[in-house]
Parts: sequence; structure tokens; C-alpha cells
Amino acid sequence: MNNDVIWSNFLLNIKNKIAPLSFDTWFKDTKIYSMENGKIKITVPMYVHKKHLTDNYLDLIGETLNDITGTNFEIQLETEEELQKKVDNHNLKEMGVPFNHPEKANLNTTYMFDNFIVGESNYFAHAAAVSVAENPGKAYNPLFIYGNSGLGKTHLMHAIGNYTLKNTNKKVLYVTSEKFISDFLNLNKKDNTGTNFDYMDYFKKKYRDIDVLIIDDIQFLCGAPATQKEFFHTFNNLYDENKQIIISSDRSPDDLKLLEDRLITRFNWGLKVNIFPPDYNLRLDILKRKIGNMDYGKPFNNNVLEYIANNFESDVRQLEGALTRIFAYSTMFNVEEINIEVAIEALKDYLNKSINIKNDIQKIQKKVADYYKITIDDLKSKKRNSKIAYPRQIAMYLARILTDESYVRIGIEFGGKNHATIIHAYEKISEEIKHHENNKKHIDNLIEEIKKNC
Repeated sequence: MNNDVIWSNFLLNIKNKIAPLSFDTWFKDTKIYSMENGKIKITVPMYVHKKHLTDNYLDLIGETLNDITGTNFEIQLETEEELQKKVDNHNLKEMGVPFNHPEKANLNTTYMFDNFIVGESNYFAHAAAVSVAENPGKAYNPLFIYGNSGLGKTHLMHAIGNYTLKNTNKKVLYVTSEKFISDFLNLNKKDNTGTNFDYMDYFKKKYRDIDVLIIDDIQFLCGAPATQKEFFHTFNNLYDENKQIIISSDRSPDDLKLLEDRLITRFNWGLKVNIFPPDYNLRLDILKRKIGNMDYGKPFNNNVLEYIANNFESDVRQLEGALTRIFAYSTMFNVEEINIEVAIEALKDYLNKSINIKNDIQKIQKKVADYYKITIDDLKSKKRNSKIAYPRQIAMYLARILTDESYVRIGIEFGGKNHATIIHAYEKISEEIKHHENNKKHIDNLIEEIKKNC
């Protein structure tokens, strides 16, 4: 048998022995590089494959090859890059992965590895997530996934949790950083006995008596120093017990300037993976999968999908929004076939808004700064004189009522103010406009001006 036939038989045998997800992730793209003198050299796409296969599948590979060839081989795994550059093998370290009920774990059961569409922009992040899902708390700890909104970070995190629930008996908890902040703030509340000991026990049990902690949007801990301190202790407790920690952010750890240095240092201990915006081929694959999973009741011309893929480049949510808008337009105007002309007409306004999208909080800050003849830097500063403090509170109030952003996010946009400051500003201005007609007029004028430019 030649090498190609041997490897074809090998893959067929392996496919029947392991789960489809594991086969597609770790074996599908492997091949024989050479086979001589009792040694078999196998090429793998990336170092994460080499490490995972070495730590978890080496015996299975050897046994399967022996069944096919009758020979015991010394197995060497190499990445294509290593073979091309003829570099030495890296030292392999121990590796890392992941249970409980989805509702208790706060997991969305629609987010699975099976329906995560893989392309060049997210290939490494997906492989790292699968690796963690198969072996928690060992090498890739913490796993830190970062990238812009709408690229699949949350999908991957839930997929890790759901895989863990299905395949192990470990305890998993998914929370947003805002939920962690909210739970931490409740530590300051006292019960009818005048203490909060029961709640402290509940908090520690919730966040430390688990095997896998998944925390989304860690950047929102910025501006909440007391909560950062608690998260630091929670992180240390889990890490010291070899419990898996998975974190996401819209930026890399080193760019989280308002987080404590000791937290950033710990985030850098593990594996950092970036998810990039989807390329054209991935965008097209995502659209085809969405169409296949949804019953639109009308045919979509392929040109329509290509038009969307060419014009919406930044994230998956834009692609989904474009599909929804076209479908709504075709239903409203009773269009029988969704063709390119229908798509262009349905998306003309939406396309312009998506391309020119800006940060709504920054728009509000600029309008308020211009109105009160101060600068945006003043609004973000720590200056407390009334000329600046009052417009700042108005801007915070407007950001709260005119956007969907959380108190924590608004605080970040105002120079790292904590959420309590934003709540105070919102409550103060809310009361003022109830009792002072003149102030209400000023704010109504600002709202009108802001909405004109949105």
C-alpha cells in the first residue's frame, strides 16, 4: 500500500472510533509526510493540533496504524510550517478542557460547535475552544478570546459549556461581567439578622464551587475597582485548583488599560486567541447556513447572497440583519422571488447606516459638549466644578435613555467612571426634569438635536 492509501484507511478507521466533532477538528486535515525506517511523520495544520493529538490521541494513532500495516511506528507530528523551516520540535506541555444543567449554567443550548461555521478568520479560536472543551483546567488556562462584537466569541464560549455538559459531569457557570458585578454588589446588603453571611456563602459557592467559569465581556469590569479585587481572588482560587477559566473581551488583555495590572498579568498566563472579521468565503458560508436553517418560504437567488457578502464585512450580526431586512421587504411588498434588484432596494438605507455606523455615546458627548461650550475631554475628566460636572451628568443621563448600553459601558466611555456614578447622574437628572421645566426644555432640545444626526 502506498502512503495515500494507508492514510485514507487510517482516517476511515479513526472516524469510526471517535466523535464527529473531534475527527473534524483534529484529524480531518492531517496527512502522511513520510514513512520510513519504522518512523512515520504526520503533518498537522497548526501547533494546537500537534499538542492536542500528542496529549490525547497518540496511543490511538499508533494502535490504528498497527492494525492497518502490522507495523509499530515511532510517530512524529509536525506542523507544515515546522517542516518547511526544518525547525526543531517544540517541548510539549500539558494541555487543557470541560457539566451541569444548561439552565443552572446559564448556557444557550443553540450555541454548539456543530453550528459554528469555521473559516480562516476564526480557525485558531475554534480549535483552541474545542481543545479546552475536551480537556479543561490544564494548559490553556485561562483561555482568553478577544475580538470585535458579532464575530462569534459568545457562541464559542457557550459551545465549550454545552460540550462539557454533554460529555462530562463537571459544573459549569456562564455569566457576563455585569452579572458578576451585580452579584458582588449584593454582598453589601444585609439581611434581617443585620449580616450578609448567608449571601457571602452563596456568592463563594456560586463562583468558586465550580469546574468551569465562563465570563463574557470582561472589559466591563473597567471602572469597578472593588469588583476587580473580588474577581482577582475568584480567579486565583479557581486557577490554584486547576479549574478552567474562559474569558472574552472586545480587546486584548494588554489593551484593557483600566483593569488592574495583576488581572492583566493573569489573563496573559494562558492562551490568547483573536477572532477576526469573516472573510468573503466565510461570510458566504454563514449566509448559506442561515438560509438553510430558516424557512423563508421564498427562493433566494445566489446573486443576493453574494451581494450581501460583498457589502457587509464587519460581523455576523450585520449579515443576519441584512437577511431579515430582505425577507421583511419581500413579505411586505409580496415579492415572489428574492433577486438582486429586490436586495438592492431592500438594503439601500440599511447599507448606508451600517457603513457609516458610529458610537452613539460619542455622538451624545459631542452634542452635549458643543451645547455647553466645553470639550469631550472635559466630560471624560475628573473635574468637579459645576460648569463641567452638570453637563457630564446630562450626557450620562442621555446615554442611558438614548442607547441600549449598560451603566458599566457608559462609565467606560466617560473616562472609566464606575456604574454607581452613572446611576447617580441618571437619577439626579430624572428628578430635575420632573420639577424644573427650564431644565427639561434644555434636555428636550438636546434630545431633538441628537436624534436629527442619528
